[in-house]
Amino acid sequence: MIHLTSTGRHSADHMESSDVQRGGGSLRRSPFDLIMNQIRRKRAASDRKPLGRFLSRDRTGIPEDREERGAAEGAESECDAGWGRVCVFLQRLGKKADSRSLNLAHCDLTATDLLELATLLQFLPQLEEMDVSWNGLIGGSLKALTSHLQHAGGVRALRLCSCRLDVEDLAALGEALGCVPLLEILDLSWNSGLGGGALQGLLGKLPPPLKELHLVSCQLNAADATLLGGLLSVLSGLCVLDVSCNPQLSQEVEAFREFSSSLCHAASITTLRLQACGLTEDGLHALGGSLHGLPSLRQLDLSCNRGLSGGLSHLTLHLSHLTHLQSLDLHLCCHTHTDLQDLIQALPSLPALTELDVSSNKEVGGVLHPLLAALPLTQMRRLPLNSCSLSQEAFTALSVCVPYLRSVDVSWCKVVGGHLPLLLDSLQPAVLTELRLSSCELTTEDLQHLAAVCRRGLLSSLLVLDLSYNASVGDEGWSALFAAGGLGSLQEVDLSLRPLTSAPCTAWLPALLCALPPLPALTRLSLQRWTSSTRDRKQLKHCLRKRSVLLEWDPPNEDETSSFKSTNQESPEE
Repeated sequence: MIHLTSTGRHSADHMESSDVQRGGGSLRRSPFDLIMNQIRRKRAASDRKPLGRFLSRDRTGIPEDREERGAAEGAESECDAGWGRVCVFLQRLGKKADSRSLNLAHCDLTATDLLELATLLQFLPQLEEMDVSWNGLIGGSLKALTSHLQHAGGVRALRLCSCRLDVEDLAALGEALGCVPLLEILDLSWNSGLGGGALQGLLGKLPPPLKELHLVSCQLNAADATLLGGLLSVLSGLCVLDVSCNPQLSQEVEAFREFSSSLCHAASITTLRLQACGLTEDGLHALGGSLHGLPSLRQLDLSCNRGLSGGLSHLTLHLSHLTHLQSLDLHLCCHTHTDLQDLIQALPSLPALTELDVSSNKEVGGVLHPLLAALPLTQMRRLPLNSCSLSQEAFTALSVCVPYLRSVDVSWCKVVGGHLPLLLDSLQPAVLTELRLSSCELTTEDLQHLAAVCRRGLLSSLLVLDLSYNASVGDEGWSALFAAGGLGSLQEVDLSLRPLTSAPCTAWLPALLCALPPLPALTRLSLQRWTSSTRDRKQLKHCLRKRSVLLEWDPPNEDETSSFKSTNQESPEE
């Protein structure tokens, strides 16, 4: 029942008198009627509902308002129900609902799950990122998802890594890409079924705004190299191309030359990754001749191509075209002394270089002096030299570059053991973020010196510390390091021992336990092959119980368990 105030009753009485006048044939309207009509014309339907209910003289408008309101409420109810279905589906998979990002990687999705997901896309109109990677059971059924992509037209990133996609899947994806015109990132890596011509399904289908294309380890061959060239010809805005780990991609020189020449159509490329693509001197010659068409290139990765040995000059002759190059990765390429000399001569033509990776090349140790002299040392941020057979003289020379580096990696260089202070004393406060000293035959004194550096605050910005495979360090060294403090930003620590070895950590584990609370950013702690009692293990796990820390530690062996049992049995007698 509606209760009218005195003002409301007066208005109602006034309207009734107007109705009587109109019923008698008079067309006059009161000033109040004129004002209310003007208000009704200007206000939206939703805004005038209260006025229509209480003041409108035309009662036929009430059912119309109710229909509009009912339709709106029905649509809203349907939308809420749809979002509820999305939440239930994601909760079943252990995921949280996000209207803009859908991450279902590593969820063991089946073809049935994929179909259900497809029907839910209509309730995600704001979706921008979709990741269903590492779900091998959906291979061969991708069409169930792509046939509904029109409901997710705003998607900008689509990741389908390691889904066992086949030719039909890629054809279905190609047909649906027109429904996602804003797509910027497409990652199809680790799908071996895409090699051998399946890329034909994407030819002419990729949206022009695409900025990143990832096809890592897809078993691409020479025929696919030609198809890649066709794809690149229409992607003028492409910035990142990663076709790493396709060892047959450069198998036929002519096909790879066609691919290389097509790179000029994507002159905006800033990152080109060709790691482990079976590159040879001929392939490098084809690629080098195309570098002049990539003036925007900032990252070039040619690592793990052992066939480049002795032919690096085919690249270095053209490096002067890459005036904006910031990162050059040539690790594990079996470079000869001549290769490195050619590189040294080309380095001054790279004024923007901040990262150079020539690690895992044994000849580097013999040319480190001239290499450092050719680099813009004050702007270098990363220069890994692990497995480079550094000599004592070369290691000493490295100290010139260390003050500017954000990352220092001299792992597998035995000369470091006993001489670590040469490197540590060159550090600048709060600059280094990564320190890797794996398998360096470090001594107890080395770690005690590292502890002193920590106390001085020089490593307050360190995020990653790798001291693995250094069994020569005594308990006093480990204890000193953990008691030092000064590592408040640390995220990853690796103290593992070599495989097939072991050593007790009971003496220094208490120091580690005390050091953990002041490490709030820690996400990974690796203690592989260190042995301890079950009690010590429980203490460490208890210390980490409320933290998201990945603890990598071998399960206790029988000797550890039996030792703990015998200790418990003897303690009552004592």
